[in-house]
Amino acid sequence: MAAIAAGEKGRKVLLIDKGDKLGRKLAISGGGRCNVTNRLPIEEIIKHIPGNGRFLYSAFSIFSNEDIIAFFEKLGIELKEEDHGRMFPVSNKAQSVVDALISRLKELDVDVRVNCPVLDVHYKDGRVESVELPGNEILSAKSVVIAVGGKSVPHTGSTGDGYAWAEKAGHTITELFPTEVPLLSDEGFIKEKVLQGLSLRSVALSVLNPKGKPLVTHKMDMIFTHFGISGPAVLRCSQFVVKAMKKWDLKRVTVNLDALPEKKTEELFQEINSLIKAEPKKSVKNVLKGLIPERYLLFLLERNEIDPSAQGGQVSNEKIRSFAASCKNFQFTVNGTQPLEKAFVTGGGVSVKEVEPQTMASKLMGGLYFCGEILDIHGYTGGYNITSALVTGRLAGSNAVEYAME
Repeated sequence: MAAIAAGEKGRKVLLIDKGDKLGRKLAISGGGRCNVTNRLPIEEIIKHIPGNGRFLYSAFSIFSNEDIIAFFEKLGIELKEEDHGRMFPVSNKAQSVVDALISRLKELDVDVRVNCPVLDVHYKDGRVESVELPGNEILSAKSVVIAVGGKSVPHTGSTGDGYAWAEKAGHTITELFPTEVPLLSDEGFIKEKVLQGLSLRSVALSVLNPKGKPLVTHKMDMIFTHFGISGPAVLRCSQFVVKAMKKWDLKRVTVNLDALPEKKTEELFQEINSLIKAEPKKSVKNVLKGLIPERYLLFLLERNEIDPSAQGGQVSNEKIRSFAASCKNFQFTVNGTQPLEKAFVTGGGVSVKEVEPQTMASKLMGGLYFCGEILDIHGYTGGYNITSALVTGRLAGSNAVEYAME
């Protein structure tokens, strides 16, 4: 996006990639379908970018999510809107998005070099001077855009190379941490794989502080795994677990799982009681069938010492109340996340305090620009990170040209 924006201004642009082809990360994004942006209003998008999303207000006023949609449609990529405002190509193929961008680069005569790792970026007298490539090749440049990503999904090439070049220019790299990442748990039921593979739909998952108050709650799907929990609700909660562990120096953080967020506990208790009264001789398991997925139902009955085959009428009110409470508030601990390499998104990066919000220019080094995940900006999955990358890329590319022309 930065190279295209620069190329559209008619200047000489070189795009360097250490991988063997362009767009490797884009090609696997959105489960291989590429969620190119999100159509929610700007305010909502910024809410979905909890990591410094507010920094993007100026950028969105210049090039917005609607501009991204128009940009791709002009390249011949028809888009369709799915749930929560997510925009996908009608083809359902991420590769079609990558191919359209590559053909646009060709139309603009942008030079592209692949299999070409950048060894270093050199600065002189407070501005960019050159880029060093293997074999002692030095390319002088009036401006340089660093768009190398963070440290997550390293097999696509984002291995954190850009942080050293930014630090060399005097930039602060805020602490890196995994976000949008599955959570680990060493609870007995996880270790024994009691619920492994079980998916729960539209649950409310909360991360609790040491006093038991929710730091954040996300209402989405989740799945139990052999190492802990995963799925959209979990990914969104993950950065809050990382931050809580750090803030309060915790080894474990408690999460609360509400399997029926639409109902209040008392209402649920009364509902279950009515079902039992209607058919007191029926087994509890059959009376409650369909309330929550069967495996989870049996798991919670067992935790409340209720025999699933017991007749409903024989189960004490106290146990029914306790079962209803655990449908709403099943609490267990998590003890960390999978490593940064397994995360969808890198938290931390080049401090946004040192970058101009309207241009993505370094405030410390002339001719140096940043865009995408190398910046300390991180959002939830759902097209928010790509939106941030495309918007910042557009601004970085077009302003890098303006600087070079001056």
